Amino acid sequence: MERFATSNGMHLDALSETRAVCSMEIRENHLNALNGVMGGATFTLADFASAALTNHLHRPTVAQQVSINYLSGAKGTRLTAECGIVKDGRNSIVTEVMVKDDTGRDIARMTVTSFKLYR
Repeated sequence: MERFATSNGMHLDALSETRAVCSMEIRENHLNALNGVMGGATFTLADFASAALTNHLHRPTVAQQVSINYLSGAKGTRLTAECGIVKDGRNSIVTEVMVKDDTGRDIARMTVTSFKLYR
């Protein structure tokens, strides 16, 4: 995941026991036919933030269920995804990721249930 994310201009900006922040400059290869940020680029950034946090706490984890709501089109030049823990259970961990652009606009909200492969 990290190789894919970094090759697409995504960076891990902050990581702690409770939070991960990832960001990316919006580049030409992130745009769709209408010159908006492709939903897959937004999804990947949010997924990267969730994976960074869950694997920091419980290596290895894999996403088991993901739900994303796209809230608005990006107007800025940078996206930031901030991930926090909703519930850290015995076999799974649930995180929520909020993606914003650099104008402060809410772009997407993702909820991820990740399975802990080893306890």
